Amino acid sequence: MSGILVDVDRRRSSPRRIRSVTGRALLALLTLWAVAVAAVLLAGNRDSARPAGAIVVLGAAQYAGRPSPVLEARLDHAIRLYRRDIAAVLIVTGGKKAGDISSEAATSARYARQHGVPASAIILESQSHSTTEQMHAVSRIARARNIESVVLVSDRFHMLRLLLTAWKLDLRAYGSPTRSSPISLTEAAGIRYVLAESLKAPLAFLLEDGGPK
Repeated sequence: MSGILVDVDRRRSSPRRIRSVTGRALLALLTLWAVAVAAVLLAGNRDSARPAGAIVVLGAAQYAGRPSPVLEARLDHAIRLYRRDIAAVLIVTGGKKAGDISSEAATSARYARQHGVPASAIILESQSHSTTEQMHAVSRIARARNIESVVLVSDRFHMLRLLLTAWKLDLRAYGSPTRSSPISLTEAAGIRYVLAESLKAPLAFLLEDGGPK
């Protein structure tokens, strides 16, 4: 009789143990996610610009050769850094989508020239179509031109993933997020970007192999 009672008690306690383990796992995941969100915000609020070999502008949308407000904000910030002599070279990135008449890089280069950056100081990378591709291309350009360090310019929500990817690519990089972007971190669109990057940045760190692409 006692054996039957013990067996019944074990069956009852098993679901409790499963719920307890599941609860602890969910709590751990939520804690890690909260840390990732905080890291995205921290990286986005820190400007580490310093003298480097090049300033890199991460591509964003352009419309028939005109930069979108997001891309324009990144370019304006990069041009200010160039005028401060942070670097003598500007690397602009981003390819062309189907139906486009200009690549993001070409649009960025044209805008930079119109605002006083000489063509000789601009390097175009116009084949990439994602953040990962842009960073791999920048890494290849840096190695080919013996550029030892870069200042990365993009939106605030983007900084953590860029810096983690650069680290995996053995590219010495400093973040300098633009604060004039129309994507505000306190509004709905910005919050969505932050939450998305809190997942993308850890994945970039875990899955990026650092090899050529």
